Amino acid sequence: MRSFYHYMMRYRGNQQADEEKQLADWMFEDHDFPKQATTYDEISRYLEWNIPFTNALSVFDRLFEAYQLEED
Repeated sequence: MRSFYHYMMRYRGNQQADEEKQLADWMFEDHDFPKQATTYDEISRYLEWNIPFTNALSVFDRLFEAYQLEED
Protein backbone atom coordinates (compact mmCIF):
# COMPACT_ATOMS: atom_id res chain seq x y z
CA MET A 1 0.00 0.00 0.00
CA ARG A 2 1.39 3.39 -0.92
CA SER A 3 1.41 6.15 1.65
CA PHE A 4 -1.18 8.91 1.86
CA TYR A 5 1.61 11.39 1.10
CA HIS A 6 2.33 9.58 -2.18
CA TYR A 7 -1.37 9.62 -3.01
CA MET A 8 -1.56 13.37 -2.36
CA MET A 9 1.31 14.25 -4.66
CA ARG A 10 -1.11 13.89 -7.61
CA TYR A 11 -2.60 17.23 -6.55
CA ARG A 12 0.69 19.16 -6.65
CA GLY A 13 1.12 21.33 -9.68
CA ASN A 14 -2.60 21.57 -10.43
CA GLN A 15 -3.41 24.64 -12.47
CA GLN A 16 -6.42 25.28 -10.27
CA ALA A 17 -5.53 26.70 -6.85
CA ASP A 18 -7.92 24.59 -4.77
CA GLU A 19 -7.77 23.17 -1.25
CA GLU A 20 -6.46 19.81 -2.46
CA LYS A 21 -3.49 21.53 -4.09
CA GLN A 22 -2.97 23.72 -1.03
CA LEU A 23 -2.82 20.67 1.26
CA ALA A 24 -0.56 18.71 -1.10
CA ASP A 25 1.84 21.63 -1.47
CA TRP A 26 1.96 22.13 2.30
CA MET A 27 2.63 18.40 2.85
CA PHE A 28 5.47 18.53 0.31
CA GLU A 29 7.08 21.57 1.96
CA ASP A 30 6.68 20.31 5.55
CA HIS A 31 9.79 18.23 6.20
CA ASP A 32 8.29 16.74 9.38
CA PHE A 33 5.11 15.45 7.74
CA PRO A 34 4.85 11.64 8.27
CA LYS A 35 5.47 10.77 4.62
CA GLN A 36 5.30 6.99 5.12
CA ALA A 37 2.03 7.04 7.09
CA THR A 38 -0.93 5.05 5.85
CA THR A 39 -3.26 5.34 8.86
CA TYR A 40 -5.92 7.95 9.46
CA ASP A 41 -5.02 8.41 13.14
CA GLU A 42 -1.34 9.14 12.60
CA ILE A 43 -1.94 11.73 9.86
CA SER A 44 -4.96 13.28 11.58
CA ARG A 45 -3.02 13.75 14.82
CA TYR A 46 -0.19 15.43 12.96
CA LEU A 47 -2.58 17.76 11.15
CA GLU A 48 -4.39 18.66 14.37
CA TRP A 49 -1.10 19.86 15.88
CA ASN A 50 0.22 21.51 12.70
CA ILE A 51 -2.91 22.68 10.91
CA PRO A 52 -1.82 24.50 7.74
CA PHE A 53 -5.13 26.31 7.01
CA THR A 54 -8.58 26.63 8.54
CA ASN A 55 -10.43 23.73 6.92
CA ALA A 56 -7.44 21.47 6.26
CA LEU A 57 -8.91 18.72 8.46
CA SER A 58 -12.15 18.54 6.49
CA VAL A 59 -10.15 18.46 3.23
CA PHE A 60 -8.01 15.69 4.71
CA ASP A 61 -11.07 13.69 5.80
CA ARG A 62 -12.54 13.82 2.30
CA LEU A 63 -9.28 12.94 0.58
CA PHE A 64 -8.40 10.18 3.01
CA GLU A 65 -11.72 8.50 2.25
CA ALA A 66 -10.93 8.63 -1.49
CA TYR A 67 -7.43 7.31 -0.75
CA GLN A 68 -8.84 4.32 1.11
CA LEU A 69 -11.26 3.50 -1.69
CA GLU A 70 -8.49 3.62 -4.24
CA GLU A 71 -6.01 1.61 -2.19
CA ASP A 72 -8.44 -1.19 -1.24
